[in-house]
Amino acid sequence: MSAPGKIIMIRHGQSAANLDQTLYNRIPDYRIPLTGLGKAQAAAAGEQIRRQLNGQKVCVYVSPYLRAYQTLEAMNLGDLVDRTIEEPRLREQDWANFQNPVEIADQKELRNAYGHFFYRFREGESGSDVYDRVSSLMETLHRHWSKPDYAPNTLLVTHGLTMRLFCMRWFHWSVEYFESLNNPGNAEIRTLVRDGARYYLEKNFAQWTQANPTDTVLDAPDHIW
Repeated sequence: MSAPGKIIMIRHGQSAANLDQTLYNRIPDYRIPLTGLGKAQAAAAGEQIRRQLNGQKVCVYVSPYLRAYQTLEAMNLGDLVDRTIEEPRLREQDWANFQNPVEIADQKELRNAYGHFFYRFREGESGSDVYDRVSSLMETLHRHWSKPDYAPNTLLVTHGLTMRLFCMRWFHWSVEYFESLNNPGNAEIRTLVRDGARYYLEKNFAQWTQANPTDTVLDAPDHIW
């Protein structure tokens, strides 16, 4: 096996903190569970993924966060799963340990002004930090894919920003293009489909502003200092 036929990515279903962000102040981010709706979203996504797999096996890599594991469980892929590997590099962007909602809101405003890729949260990561660990993950994936008994497909159960950065790294998108993209919704799927030696993204990420994958900072609007 040299490369999987499909690389399927899914964002976790709705979490309790998607409804009540004050939870970040008293529950570790990685222990925040799905809501009932989040589990239903994941179950529906599982049906979509089973159709995509069409009876073929899949090797699963899952973020160590509770909401990612619960998403995988609710998808109920059964014997289509060849192997499940916990992969910490698929975790959410680190923002802080216990998060002060007021301080995080201030930092989000700063991030919007500065840029999502380069802005680093005071006790956490920047988007570029996540990009670096996703790049490291890709090296591991290529080693796994070189094994003759590897499953025909790959599934990544992860988080919205991580999905965007995985595609940015894979398709060599520019920072300016990344900045134009919205996160996928809860339990939304994005699939890289192999066509010969190359892959294409079956469904693009929505954009909040117009940009092209090759745009650079030279193409960005002028700033007034």
